[in-house]
Amino acid sequence: MVINIKTLNNSDSKDIIDIILPIQQLEFGVPITLADQPDLLNIEDCYILNGGNFWGASVEGELCGTIALLRFNDKAGAIRKMFVKKEFRGKEYGIASILLDGLIKYCSENGIANLYLGTVDILHAAIRFYEKKGFVKVDKNELPVDFPVMSADNLFYHLALPL
Repeated sequence: MVINIKTLNNSDSKDIIDIILPIQQLEFGVPITLADQPDLLNIEDCYILNGGNFWGASVEGELCGTIALLRFNDKAGAIRKMFVKKEFRGKEYGIASILLDGLIKYCSENGIANLYLGTVDILHAAIRFYEKKGFVKVDKNELPVDFPVMSADNLFYHLALPL
């Protein structure tokens, strides 16, 4: 089995939405719609233009995972849109780790020293994953003033990267 990682752009929006919305709405019952996430329809302007990126993982041509880096200042970025289809989760595939490791490598190569993320407390597996990867829980008031907080998020994490 070969896992391919590539940068995604606006032409991939439909495939990205087809992964993310069902996980948010159906699997986890998060009350969020596409209208709440206009960034999914404009990947290039929202992520890539400011020095971030948006990646996808594919297995046998099927997009099965996503992760995005929203660069919000010269030295910091926010992890967004990290989702892996249920049937591709776990150590057998390792897709979440591959995506996160690639994002961290990109940060190191592009002078991003601090990674932040917001999540929802019901996403227990995701929280365990981030903590195993070295992310440290921070209070909302400890976030940088320019960190783009998402309304649904109620837990926040930080990872300092060596440059």
